Amino acid sequence: MNDSKAIEETVAYVFINSDQRNWSGVEAQFAPNVTLDYSSMTGNPAAKITPIEITAGWKTVLPGFTHTHHQIGNFVTEINGNKAHSFCYGTATHYLEDEGGNIWTVVGSYDFDLEKIESEWKVTTMTFNYKYQDGNGNLIQKAIENVQNQ
Repeated sequence: MNDSKAIEETVAYVFINSDQRNWSGVEAQFAPNVTLDYSSMTGNPAAKITPIEITAGWKTVLPGFTHTHHQIGNFVTEINGNKAHSFCYGTATHYLEDEGGNIWTVVGSYDFDLEKIESEWKVTTMTFNYKYQDGNGNLIQKAIENVQNQ
């Protein structure tokens, strides 16, 4: 497999595994320390954290939805030795039955930095570039409450 394809698959498996709630599979795509940046959407600053800390945060909300579906594409990947940068578009659809609407969708793009570690590409930086959201924005709080009540 060529490096560009391997990089794009690493990124894809972050989302495939999160939709399947395969947390160890998500963690396996990351380097030991990752800069995670959702500041364009949340206003919270980027943080350098471990893969286990990433999934610990995602576990507080994603399992509270009946379904999530992350769709990525339009990859532009540049490789420089054992480091790479990959840009892609991303749409995340969250489904949970609610009288206010069953769907909450978030749209943006991602910038990933990766490093080749022992022949495998691992994500070192994941930055979400928020564009817009649509649907029932109250579903996220309902999903958090669902997780807390499990």
